[in-house]
Amino acid sequence: MPRNTNKLSATGVRNETRPGRHGDGAGLYLQVSESGSRSWIFMWKDGGKRTVMGLGAYPAVSLADARDKATECRQQIAKGLNPLAERCKETTPTFRVAVERFLDAQRLASWKNPKHRAQWSMTLGEAYCAVILDKKVDEIGTAEVVKVLKPVWQTKAETASRLRGRIERVLAFAEAQRWRPEGKNPAQWKNGLDAILPKRMKLTRGHHRAMTYEAMPAFVSALRASVGIAPRALEFLILTAARSGEAVGARWEEIDFKQELWTVPAERMKAGRPHEVPLSPRALEILKLMASMKEEANDFVFPGQNATMAANRKKPKAHPISGSSLEMLLRRLKIKDAATIHGFRSSFRDWVGDETNFAREVAEAALAHAVGDEAEKAYRRKTALAKRRKLMEAWANYLNSDMVKVVKIEERRRRAVDDRASA
Repeated sequence: MPRNTNKLSATGVRNETRPGRHGDGAGLYLQVSESGSRSWIFMWKDGGKRTVMGLGAYPAVSLADARDKATECRQQIAKGLNPLAERCKETTPTFRVAVERFLDAQRLASWKNPKHRAQWSMTLGEAYCAVILDKKVDEIGTAEVVKVLKPVWQTKAETASRLRGRIERVLAFAEAQRWRPEGKNPAQWKNGLDAILPKRMKLTRGHHRAMTYEAMPAFVSALRASVGIAPRALEFLILTAARSGEAVGARWEEIDFKQELWTVPAERMKAGRPHEVPLSPRALEILKLMASMKEEANDFVFPGQNATMAANRKKPKAHPISGSSLEMLLRRLKIKDAATIHGFRSSFRDWVGDETNFAREVAEAALAHAVGDEAEKAYRRKTALAKRRKLMEAWANYLNSDMVKVVKIEERRRRAVDDRASA
């Protein structure tokens, strides 16, 4: 047994909650994330470079199991072998096993939100991928991927899009692990599935009813004629293509008037990543209106009624407007059966695809959807903001088109009256 090992105890591991790495000695560590999830890692130096390998999640892998795995790694290193390379030589795993190992690797590398893993596990499990779960990853080709996607491609567009992207990620991971031969990923869209499946899906969002984008300008015009905080919040949501929770929970600290930018923090985003939203002139106009009504004690852009009352009683208790307030607004406007709050994101996406030349990647970034590999995402974070600003301004102008028509009609009427009066 190497010196300075067995520093941890089974009880200590079970009760450990402090985020960070807790060493057992000789390269074995218990890693605790900010969310409280725990896993085992083994660390060593290979050619002077520190290398990390995951050994599995706790409690699925016990302290004793982790020590056995670490011992095996140390024995391989003593023979001049690389534990990671030796793992790659194992029998090619099934898609089910590859998914588990991919999720373990992602949690160690970046995922802190347990819900994120749960979402991936669900979509890559029996619910959608039953036909490939027990196939070895080197046996999965385009035909198998199409068989998974076809049942949901037209009926659950957003789910199908995410499912395809997640299968692509897992198969790319399998190739990196040398479980699959190098070559074209059978789940890739461009120059791949785009030749087999419809190139553009109608984003019906499953049960999320969506208003056609052609009807949106008239709806926004009616929305502007409505009085109250809920209509302002809903128009802001539409202008920014945001999810309901992101918009109604917006705080003033997230708004940068100088940069004309709304930055939604990671903890309020579905994907757990910060999201920057360029603000169109109309979106800024709404924010300035809300700022003029701001109660000193309330940090929310769209405060709820209880929050305002509490502030007036000098017993501040801040609350944002509720999502149900927006649903009630749809009922008052008599479109509840034709659209949902989430469906307005679909209206935006359909408009971009049908009526503009903006790249798909720009539209997906505006919806805070992840697109491309890690290098591509890093590049896009630096360059897409200016393009997204133009996109959101174009969307605002389109939504304003019905108002422009009304103004022009009124101007023509006034001119006709003036002409008759002067005749």
